[in-house]
Amino acid sequence: MGATILVADDDRAIRTVLTQALARLGHEVRSAGNAATLWRWVSEGQGDLVITDVVMPDENGLDLIPRIKRTRPDLRIIVMSAQNTLLTAVKAAERGAFDYLPKPFDLKELVAMVQKALSSPRPPVEPVPLPPVEAEEETLPLIGRSPAMQEIYRVLARLMGTDLTVMVTGESGTGKELVARALHDYGKRREGPFVAINMAAIPRELIESELFGHEKGAFTGATMRSTGRFEQAQGGTLFLDEIGDMPLEAQTRLLRVLQEGEYTTVGGRTPIKTDVRIVAATHRDLRTLIRQGLFREDLFYRLNVVPIRIPPLRERTEDIQALVRHFFHLATHQGLPLKSMDNAAMERMKRHRWPGNVRELENMVRRLAALYAQEVIGLDVIEQELAEAAPASQPAEEPVNEGLGAAVERHLKEYFAAHKDGVPAAGLYDRVLREVERPLLSLSLLATKGNQIKAAHLLGLNRNTLRKKIRELDIQVVRGLK
Repeated sequence: MGATILVADDDRAIRTVLTQALARLGHEVRSAGNAATLWRWVSEGQGDLVITDVVMPDENGLDLIPRIKRTRPDLRIIVMSAQNTLLTAVKAAERGAFDYLPKPFDLKELVAMVQKALSSPRPPVEPVPLPPVEAEEETLPLIGRSPAMQEIYRVLARLMGTDLTVMVTGESGTGKELVARALHDYGKRREGPFVAINMAAIPRELIESELFGHEKGAFTGATMRSTGRFEQAQGGTLFLDEIGDMPLEAQTRLLRVLQEGEYTTVGGRTPIKTDVRIVAATHRDLRTLIRQGLFREDLFYRLNVVPIRIPPLRERTEDIQALVRHFFHLATHQGLPLKSMDNAAMERMKRHRWPGNVRELENMVRRLAALYAQEVIGLDVIEQELAEAAPASQPAEEPVNEGLGAAVERHLKEYFAAHKDGVPAAGLYDRVLREVERPLLSLSLLATKGNQIKAAHLLGLNRNTLRKKIRELDIQVVRGLK
């Protein structure tokens, strides 16, 4: 049997299209051009499903949802809106809407959404109240109204009231950390801390100490207890950036934490319960790393509960105008004059490939605001800027014939820069030595096929010394080989 569907939209054409499409499916459709009529029907007990616009002449459709849910909590509501920003999607979800559909919408998609709303039971979810947020686009963490961004908004809105682990993928500069921050700032853990750690910026041997902390005396130089990122993020969100660069040893320990919900500090014995939401991110293809034996498949599935792909800027060029306006506005907060861009310049921006994605675009717009006197940026300026930026837009090349000392120095500079105050935890000297020592011993054992006598000779070490170091560094020797 067909259902009774209540439609509220001040656009007569949309009401007509929806009425005809849903009637062909056997449903009875009642449509109105205002919120008052919709509320009257709902309060009288009419309707099995509501489809409502946001902006109507007498009341905002989002403001009507809480009243509908208090009166008829089982009534499903689909929200449509031309104000298709992340904030609209989040507000619709947290106030109890079944789903959100940006305008202009695909009629087949709406029909499928209606059928899903009518057929699938929805367990009651207590809405998560949003903090007061201005509705201006400039205040939003994510900018863009392209179809690709709309899908991301809808996924984020569904995740706000959950603790599901999320894997964010995308090229460098696309805004993966912004997605993680949006999940935190608009989710139920927003009162807790947001802690980020970049795996690519930390020496491999220091990652376990950084993540889980260490006890006093855990190793030479550990003169005091140091808290790890898991402890710092307790009750909040832990963002594991560039998870594809995490060494296998740390992957094993992280998997254990995700499975058991507890961990021990380096040198500690007492398990510590953890209560954090994990959001991971990478620009690398983890499935390829799994095939290469560089990433654990079981950890991948633990992290990839909800995958979110952030498209590169070249796949959403329709968002460039909004992003340029946003970055020009942000530049005014730094004392720079407000600028704009003429149509020819904007079209040229849309044709650029943007290999550095949104980060490259932001840097260019800030440069335009700072260096040029004209209020309206023209095509000549954009051509000049893109020509000068072209070499810098190419991927950075790996150092050629870089010595070990230079490589270590470069790596340590990145590690120091990853800390806000530029000062890592105590015991750095021994941790760095361990970082160099473990791969040296592991590779030597691999080269000698696990033969510890040959490995000791290769390293110039006494065999007993090598055995001791294997135990201390917890190095796995290939089973069956000696």
